[in-house]
Amino acid sequence: MEVIKNQIDDLNIELTIALKAEDYAEQVRKRLAAYRRNADFKGFRKGMVPPQMVKKIYGDQALYEAINGILSDQLDSFIKDNDLHILGEPLPSESQKENEWVDGNDFEFKFDMGLAPDIDLEVGKEDKVARYKIEVTDKAKADMKENLLRQYGELQEAEAAGEDDYVIVDFEQGERKAEGVYVQVNKVEGTAKKKFVGAKVGDKFDVDVTKAFTNETDRASMLKMKKDELAGLASKWKVTIVNVKTFVPAEENQETYDKVFGKDVVKDAEGFDAKIAERLEANYRQETDYRLSQDIRKYLVGKADVKVPEAFLKRWLYENNKEKFSKEDVDKEFDAFLEDFRWQLVRGYLMKKFDLKIEDKDMVEAAKAYAAYQYAMYGMGNVPEQILTDAAMEMLKDERQIRNLEENVENEKVLAAVKEKMSFTNKKITEEKFRELK
Repeated sequence: MEVIKNQIDDLNIELTIALKAEDYAEQVRKRLAAYRRNADFKGFRKGMVPPQMVKKIYGDQALYEAINGILSDQLDSFIKDNDLHILGEPLPSESQKENEWVDGNDFEFKFDMGLAPDIDLEVGKEDKVARYKIEVTDKAKADMKENLLRQYGELQEAEAAGEDDYVIVDFEQGERKAEGVYVQVNKVEGTAKKKFVGAKVGDKFDVDVTKAFTNETDRASMLKMKKDELAGLASKWKVTIVNVKTFVPAEENQETYDKVFGKDVVKDAEGFDAKIAERLEANYRQETDYRLSQDIRKYLVGKADVKVPEAFLKRWLYENNKEKFSKEDVDKEFDAFLEDFRWQLVRGYLMKKFDLKIEDKDMVEAAKAYAAYQYAMYGMGNVPEQILTDAAMEMLKDERQIRNLEENVENEKVLAAVKEKMSFTNKKITEEKFRELK
């Protein structure tokens, strides 16, 4: 057996494993013996099938298993003996020639390996990144107030429908009816919209529903039928306006203050404005904190100048995901993958450099924080601690969730560590300019 290393460059190795018949003969014999022990053929007692019959039936499979077992062992030994840090797994080389799978033949296999780069990174006060603070403007406060009042507003009856209003209609086509259907006027397409704008209770008109509501799923739901039933119907329907609803923002009063911020937290317009400013500052702080984290990541990856075997990684990504993604899909997402992958390498290096560890309590706290975030997405704040703990325990039974949480904890620990060592230039900025940052 020969194992030949071809160091293509610092990050790529081509490994050739050449096998002669004597290198795999014993492994084939053992596998055939195992097949014979378990063979249960009609006319023969179990374990007493003639060896030649076993070889005829299982010979190719035994050969394949034996050689693949040897290759796996040789690859593992080569990686371990040479203390290699590989990325992904070895791939069959693109220069691999076809082998003729016949017992007794010589075989040659070539594998490509991508190596992890050596990283040497120091972090100190000379490393500077901009830290932004978004200014809270009167316009931003006015916009948030308007949005909050709309959020807590309600539909009220109106005389005539405007573009932003709703109408409740009955659709009719012969004996088929769909009654009490809500139609959002600004969602109506084409010339049909003109019929809905200005419509009043009792108005009747014809509408070509295929042109007015082009989404088949929405149209079927509106007409209260299955989507496959649409094809058998004429497109023109008679519409009768049953009611007109307009959206009216909430009034600025104590009832609204209590709905938005909790009972008696705000008691007057001045307090409402102050709370709005406070919420804006919290939102901006969340955005700028995220931006700072991204900028630190980018800075550290750039300083480390992380080189990776890109061609190998692209092949590895495709080979491990070809049932889900095409080569074009991999090409499209590859730059984003590389950006994240380089950060993973730097993050792993810094975890070791700063002797950072992920403890069980870190995972529990991260899971609880994620559970609280999910509840908040549904408007449920101040969730009891026990409910969050139970949700966290369920998350920590899921391997995929565990991996995601570990990654988040690593990010937080590394970023916290480097923030203590780096310097920051504080910059005030308007919201508009912040949105324009690359």
